[in-house]
Formats: sequence, C-alpha cells, structure tokens
Amino acid sequence: MSNRFTPRVAVPLTVVSALIGGAVLSGCGQQRDPDVYTVLNSSTDESYHRWDAETLARCGKRLGVTIEQQSVPAAQVMTKALRMASSKSLPDVLQLDASEMPTFAEAGGLIPLKDLGLTTKDIPEGIVNFGSYEGTYYGAARTVNTLALFYNKDTLDKAGLKVPTTWAEMRESAKKLTHGRQYGLALSAGGAEDGVFQFTPFMWSNGGDETKLDSPEVAGALDYWKSLLKDGSLSKSTVNWTQADVNDQFMAGNAAMMINGPWQVETLNSRKGLNWGIAEIPVPEASDDSVGPLGGGVLTVPNTGDEEREKTSAKIIGCMSGEQEQITYALNSWMVPANEKAAAEWRTKVPELDALADQVATARSRTARLGARWSSVSLALQSAFQSALTGESSEAALTRAQKRATSGN
Repeated sequence: MSNRFTPRVAVPLTVVSALIGGAVLSGCGQQRDPDVYTVLNSSTDESYHRWDAETLARCGKRLGVTIEQQSVPAAQVMTKALRMASSKSLPDVLQLDASEMPTFAEAGGLIPLKDLGLTTKDIPEGIVNFGSYEGTYYGAARTVNTLALFYNKDTLDKAGLKVPTTWAEMRESAKKLTHGRQYGLALSAGGAEDGVFQFTPFMWSNGGDETKLDSPEVAGALDYWKSLLKDGSLSKSTVNWTQADVNDQFMAGNAAMMINGPWQVETLNSRKGLNWGIAEIPVPEASDDSVGPLGGGVLTVPNTGDEEREKTSAKIIGCMSGEQEQITYALNSWMVPANEKAAAEWRTKVPELDALADQVATARSRTARLGARWSSVSLALQSAFQSALTGESSEAALTRAQKRATSGN
C-alpha cells in the first residue's frame, strides 16, 4: 500500500475563487442522470478503491441511487476538482484532504453540511474543527489518522530499553540504539508537507504555535531535531526523506524507532518476523500532553447550484460516515473512526492500536487556526527545516520563516 499522506500542491486562492465562482453562478453545465451520483476521491490504491466501492454499493442500495467512484492521485484531487468546476461538471461528493478544504470553502465552493441536515453528534471537537472553516462545518470525516512512535520490540528488548515517553528518554534511547547501519530513530524532515506534518507534534507539545513561528517554543522543537542529528541518532538523509522512505528504513532494520502513521501498518504486517509496537510520541516533560496532527480526508458537498442533488449528496455522506461504515473502513485501513461510539467499538477489535486512539484524542487540525493561510506557513516551515538542519541556527531560520508566512510569499 502506498503512503496515504501525500504532499499537496498549493493552488492560489484567486484561481480557486475564479473557477468555482464561475461554476456556481452559471449553475450546472451538464444534464445529469437523476439516479446516478459521483464521488471524487483519492482512492487509487487497489485496496482503498475496492473498500470505497463496497461502501458506495451499500449506500447506493440504501438510498436507491447509483453512486460512481472517480479516483485520482491525492496530489491531483484539487486540480481535478477545479477543472471540473471550470467545465461546470463538479462531482456530487468531493473528498478533500482536510488541509485543502478551507481553500475550497473560502472560495464559496462548498455547502455547509448542517444546512443539509448532517450533525456533529458524537464527533470530538478536534475532529469537528478538522472538517470546519471559520466555525462552519463543511467536511465529514469517516476516519482520521495521526502520527505515533513505532518501535522494534525485539531491538529495544535486546538493548534493555523501555519505550521512551519524554524527549530526554527518546534522545538517550536513540543514542544507545545507534550503531553500525542502524540509527536510533527515523523521521521525515523533507522539504514538503510530510516534514511539516511530522514537525507539528514536536512544535505543539512544546507549546509552539503556527501563528508565531519565531517563538522560543518552536525554536526549541527544531533544536531538539537538531540535537538528534548532532548525536548521529538520525540519518543526515532525513532532510530528504518522505514518510514512505522512513517506513522503508524501519522495515529494513536501519532504524530502531520511527515517527509515522497508521497507513503504514498494512505494509509493516507484510514483513514476517518484524515485531513492532506503537506508542504516543514522546513529550518535552512527563506532564505534557502529546499533541499530534489530525490527518485524513473529509467528505464535502460542492456548491453546484442544484439544491435537490445537494440534499441527496448529503445523505450519501451521512451513509458513508455512519458508525458501522466507519468501523468497517477503519478496520480495513488501520485508521481511527471519527465518531466516538464507533471509535470505542474499534478499540475492542484492535487493542494493539490503543496508543493511536489516545493520540487522536488530543490531536489537532493543521488548519483550525489559520484556515487557507496554512499553506503559506507550511511552505515557510519547509524552507526553515532545510536551512536549520543543514547548519543554520533555528532562530534565524524561523525568523525568516515567520516573515515569509506573514507576507504570504
């Protein structure tokens, strides 16, 4: 299975607004079959495409309509949707990465889901925020993911080490586990969204904030990464690695621990003899909360101007994000159900992923505070990593990043 967390290409808001605005003002450009609905998603992996097809078949039968699935690579969903908007042929349901949703919503391209009868009952506040823009709920999540600490049980046991829970413990353990071709820890610090996604739990758990990149707390988190590099516990190649690369290193025995997400579990389980475990990401001090990033997609209803179809589209989302469908999808994909009741049942079925569910409980949306401005901050942080991890001081790199994020360039 390929990496389910894929870096996105930022599309300027002016472009999004122009294309979506034209589509909405002129209404639907194509005559549609009243009993056939389309869902555009990124389920290009064979297994994900099949699971979604099975879900859509069940929901279509329940609602008395045919639901067709259109899948494109994750990095192409936004551009594909914009092309469809320009030709006035938007899908009925659009699955967006939650970090992209605010841009579409700000441009007027989405219908608020509560206006269409969907509620946020039994959904944790963090996950409601995950699917919201400026306090309005636009995107329903079926499942969510976050990051956790994966570790090789046999390697830690052989070294007589416990699973680290604090930064000091992780640094010390990583140092002891580094020898020969094996590094103590692997993570992604590449110049793309993968690296920013991986940095957020260190930034947030240290009290840092995306609204002030030049704060001592953000610098402290980046300095911690630099200390791991200085110790030799991280490979110098970490500045180029994606999360998929990190998983490859862990599976090959080149890293005793790694920061990664549940989308890697299927691949990890395919390696015979790999005895891995999972824990929450260590924190600066034992009393701190481990605050990771929420990841995943949200189901939205594009603003096509056809109110009757939009109502049915909401019913499709309601079915796809129902408790039992969430559990089924979560068990297939190793993600965590968005609904609290569904998540509680899911825990009983996969107790080995308890730590992941605990991490999700405190996780945050990357766009909750900045909305569509997140993309500027992300690009600024990506540049800061590359500079700081190759020699520049964290303070200098982050001061420049804050100026870049504020200017939007």
